[in-house]
Amino acid sequence: MPALTQANTLGDLLKYEAPNLYSRDRVTVAAGQNLELGAVVGTVTATAKLKRFDPSATDGSQVPAGVMLADCDASLIDRDDGLIVARHAIVADYALVWPSGITPAEKAAAIATLTSLGVLVRQSV
Repeated sequence: MPALTQANTLGDLLKYEAPNLYSRDRVTVAAGQNLELGAVVGTVTATAKLKRFDPSATDGSQVPAGVMLADCDASLIDRDDGLIVARHAIVADYALVWPSGITPAEKAAAIATLTSLGVLVRQSV
């Protein structure tokens, strides 16, 4: 019998957040993005729209701004219903979605930036 796998849920990713939705921000996701739960995102400086974190970018998205709390498909148009955890929260390391090819040093720097925002990345099982 084949093994069944289940995608991560919000409970897998988010281990703690402050009361009254203080930790969350509603954001606009830039067109051309299809972001999944747990994706680390950055803000494009010129537009204030979010896109997938890219450590090699120069448009502002090279600085992590938070972690997606729900899938958001903005493949065709900007979506203004994105939801991120941006502060005072704890997320599970295994549930984060990083860009392909990210180096350990880039990941460590991104985690340090998230920590400075108050989004702590913790090892979980």
